[in-house]
Amino acid sequence: MADYHQLVELSHISEPIIRCERLDLHHLAADDLIALHHNPEDSSIYRLHEYRNPHRVLVDGPSPVRWRAPQVLENPACNKWFIRWMVLRTTNEIVGSLSFHGPPDEHGMIEIGLGVHETFQRRGYAREALIGMWSWACDHEDVRTLRYTVDPNNEPSVALVKGFGFSRVGQQIDEEDGPEDIYEMSASDFRARYMPAK
Repeated sequence: MADYHQLVELSHISEPIIRCERLDLHHLAADDLIALHHNPEDSSIYRLHEYRNPHRVLVDGPSPVRWRAPQVLENPACNKWFIRWMVLRTTNEIVGSLSFHGPPDEHGMIEIGLGVHETFQRRGYAREALIGMWSWACDHEDVRTLRYTVDPNNEPSVALVKGFGFSRVGQQIDEEDGPEDIYEMSASDFRARYMPAK
């Protein structure tokens, strides 16, 4: 368990907004993430923000919060890699979320997961958000490999990751979801393809 003072010190810190073409990716501070875990109906999660959650993203249905909150309680510093709301800029509605599974591992690999509310699927929001999140990650020198795992029968997600040019490198068995194909791309290849030179 993290030191209490460290948890308090980092609890309100959130990363800067990642601005995409139509979406703003808002990072959940540790205290909001933990509140969402303990009481998904807690309105204080949104009180200091302009965005709203009428579609109950991460409130109803499957949610990575149950995994991320314990990780943050163990090590608050890792929260910078965790959940961001996908907020549609024109309406300030949360339309989805995405999160890395943890900080880069010892090989510099970082894995991401995401979900777009069914009302907003097939509009390119997942691709837009992934470009934003991966670009943010690739600005960190310790990130060397981007990973995306997907149910091989989930044709839209398979098409999405293949469309980025990721390569299938193997398969794993997820405890809850069963077989998943593993796709990867090096951070250097991603930078060359999707990040204009500064």
